[in-house]
Amino acid sequence: MMNVLIVGASRGIGLEFVRQYRAEGARVAGTARDDTGLETLKALGAQALRLDVADAASASGLAWPIDGEAFDVVVLNAGVYGPRTRGLQPPTAAEFDAVMHVNVLGAMRVLPQLDAALAPGARLGVISSRMGSIGLRTAGDGWLYRASKAALNSVLKDASLAFEGRVTCVAFHPGWVRTDMGGAGADLEVKDAVVDMRRTLAGLTPADNGRFLNHDGQPLAW
Repeated sequence: MMNVLIVGASRGIGLEFVRQYRAEGARVAGTARDDTGLETLKALGAQALRLDVADAASASGLAWPIDGEAFDVVVLNAGVYGPRTRGLQPPTAAEFDAVMHVNVLGAMRVLPQLDAALAPGARLGVISSRMGSIGLRTAGDGWLYRASKAALNSVLKDASLAFEGRVTCVAFHPGWVRTDMGGAGADLEVKDAVVDMRRTLAGLTPADNGRFLNHDGQPLAW
């Protein structure tokens, strides 16, 4: 039986990963920050773990409930957008801290906790964004979010080097998805985005380690 961990699983893309893996009979653990999210995960038959990646004590405590696990697939989905700025509108210190703590520091806190809980040959994906690509960038709206995802891509690359030979690690652009973050005008249903990413994860080889991929597996420029 496949063993899966979804970090940031209470809604949107993360919850859809849980739903689809559970529908295929996988054993799934998912994290959520509050009771409502935890109950949603339990209703799907997932193991529900309380985790707030923006809180140091909460993140460091993840190692205990996953001690002895051997996850075949891990997806780090926790993330926030922050202020929807146009052009060079400076974020406040509070806005900067909130976005960077969740999107970047959160991953840097969680990834070390996973080291002993990854099965040999595991696949690990972080949900990044094409907006974090420097090479593909043609607009500057949401520049705090863009900066955080570019930094997350750097974190993923370092993790791929640390886990090389044991785990295949990739950063994903999930597409412009109809979620609370993406909005109703987005062009991709969350179900379809997750189907694509699950298919891509299943087809990864060690040669893909450290790559930045579109949801359908097409490579993206950093």
